Amino acid sequence: MSDALPLIDIAALDGGDAAAERRTAADLGRACRDIGFFYATGHGVPDAQIDATFAAARALFDRSLEEKLAVAITRSRHNRGYVPIAAEALDPTKPGDAKECFNVGRELAADDPGLLAGKPFHGPNQWPAAPTDFRATTLAYFAAMQRVCERLHRGFALDLGLPPDFFARHIDRPLATLRVLRYPPHPGEFDGKLWGAAPHTDYGNVTILAQGDESGLQVQRRDGGWIDAPVIPGAFVCNIGDCLMRWSNDIYVSTPHRVVNRAGRLRHSMAFFFDPNDDAPVACLPTCHSANRPPRYAPTTGAAYLRERLDATYAFRRA
Repeated sequence: MSDALPLIDIAALDGGDAAAERRTAADLGRACRDIGFFYATGHGVPDAQIDATFAAARALFDRSLEEKLAVAITRSRHNRGYVPIAAEALDPTKPGDAKECFNVGRELAADDPGLLAGKPFHGPNQWPAAPTDFRATTLAYFAAMQRVCERLHRGFALDLGLPPDFFARHIDRPLATLRVLRYPPHPGEFDGKLWGAAPHTDYGNVTILAQGDESGLQVQRRDGGWIDAPVIPGAFVCNIGDCLMRWSNDIYVSTPHRVVNRAGRLRHSMAFFFDPNDDAPVACLPTCHSANRPPRYAPTTGAAYLRERLDATYAFRRA
């Protein structure tokens, strides 16, 4: 099997050239079936915007722990805010992951119906006092990532035999999270016990990762081996998650991946986790089942599925 992730130019996923869009969709489909990961170029996000968001994240993580804990995720019921080192365990049988993070959700107006109703994942973002540009910079990047995900979903729909706008009504109010991350260098020889991010699959539909200057991400092949995902300038690393796997009735299969920072210095990355709307009906797609392939999962909703997965991730801190 190949030791390189597919590299896909997604520029055609805008509906301007139907034939080119279908070719790109077929490339996406092959990647989602074969490995569940791919590099995306042609995404339209300027390097300057990516660099500015990394700079804002570095400035945040450089603040004192006291300042960061003032906006800790434990102060939010909606998965927003600062996550200190070891507060999260993607593998609950291992020590907490060696990373610190900050989560930004979709920014909601004060009169948003979901916020007023107290729906899960519909609360306000928590914003640090400094750096002062963190809010504006991360929200602009959030919006850019949402547009990329909407284009990718056109490709997924076409590949799965659906109209290109099939997902649009289910992802226009997404339960999306921008997570900026900092990984300390691994202390000493790696023994498989302490991870930057323990082996896991992602929860939602698709994840878009900007790796910064240092890699550290490894992806599990279908045969069980692990391959590196090196930094490719100008390209995002993308992967499908468990929710889209469920929707597609396991035609697309999410892939375990892990992070260990062997670079000898701090590693920064930015992951955009794109989950569907809270009320999106996550049930087997009409083109993904047959007499020989009945639906494999009970129907659920975007919010119910995300809550189930997050509760498991943070449960070890409550034990």
